[in-house]
Amino acid sequence: MARTSFCDSKPLLDLHKKADERRAPFRSLANVYGPVDRWQPVDVGLQETRITSVKMETDHRWERRLSAQKNEGILLGIHEDSRTRSAAAGCVEEPVLLHPFSLQGLHSLQALVPGLLRHEVELALEKLDLIWDRTYAWDIFLEMMRTQTQNSFPNADLPRHFTDATRAILVDWLIQVHELMSFQEETLYLTIHLLNRSLHHIKVATANLQLLGMVCLFIAAKKEECLLPEVSALCYLMDHTYTKHQLLRMERKVLCGLEFNLTHCSPLHFLILLASIARCSAKVVWMARYLLELSLLEGECVAFLPVQLAGAALCLSRRLLKEPPTPEGEAAWCLASSINVGSETALLRIMHILATAAAKAHSRETCATFLKFSSPETMNVSRHPELSNAPSLLGICT
Repeated sequence: MARTSFCDSKPLLDLHKKADERRAPFRSLANVYGPVDRWQPVDVGLQETRITSVKMETDHRWERRLSAQKNEGILLGIHEDSRTRSAAAGCVEEPVLLHPFSLQGLHSLQALVPGLLRHEVELALEKLDLIWDRTYAWDIFLEMMRTQTQNSFPNADLPRHFTDATRAILVDWLIQVHELMSFQEETLYLTIHLLNRSLHHIKVATANLQLLGMVCLFIAAKKEECLLPEVSALCYLMDHTYTKHQLLRMERKVLCGLEFNLTHCSPLHFLILLASIARCSAKVVWMARYLLELSLLEGECVAFLPVQLAGAALCLSRRLLKEPPTPEGEAAWCLASSINVGSETALLRIMHILATAAAKAHSRETCATFLKFSSPETMNVSRHPELSNAPSLLGICT
């Protein structure tokens, strides 16, 4: 398909420009976080260290969360309802930090963490050129943490006539269409979120599953993109299996079934923010983005919150690449880890799912994501040799 009808916008997030040279992102409030897929991390070595260096003592265990009850539950809990649900299920899980290292004198930072975290969040959002006034940075972050719990799924169960394999084939096809149209990455994550909600709230026949997926992509594009394809072009991509009238009627059915509520805080937003605070290298971020997109194909990942998926992908990426740690880098990672990502059980469960998916991605029928991240532009992260050993790295028997 020709790309003449789609947007070829210039990157907005160029971290190498001075602050006054960056173009302010003219986007609506719903898209306030900007085109994340254009972001390139700054080399850690060229960046001014803003966190006090702390002597590091390697100890491969999970550090428990600091006990500071501040900042509206950001350090201790994502949302009060999450702890209520866990208690109702009969298992109260303790939140944990993401990093597998122990920092000597970590608890002496307890009183400083809330202030440092707020400063780093404001700095990260400003560095990513996602805000115009730093005054609102913390409020934006708090809103991200709150809205991610909206429209969440209690479990990963699908309607009886659908299977995880069927869903994976549909998601893989949507990834290909999304790539063909050169849409923003936020559009893909919103598409899959709308698809998951539609499968739970709308009765759709198996024969119309492809139509439902295309409609979800069309709705997500209307929310995230500047220019849209013609409806006839969407019908062409479906080999004219469905007519324009059927597509528009399905669109109305989806919007009414979801009550026009399209709110979704993408896990990609959390991934970019965590990576910026933790001073992660470009390769770590690309690997984490690859693992995060693989989670879209896994039906088990539907029940997890966006910040949990982002934290697990970033943590697994660091384990796979095994970059030499530095005191400054580990201090930054410790601070990023003070953001609550749920329990150790949930975190390890997601990492197991992603590691297994990454080890088999090259041989699966649904390999659009593998091919997408095998190009030089993405640093060939999907072909990294450590991915084949990812399950054994976590002690998984395959």
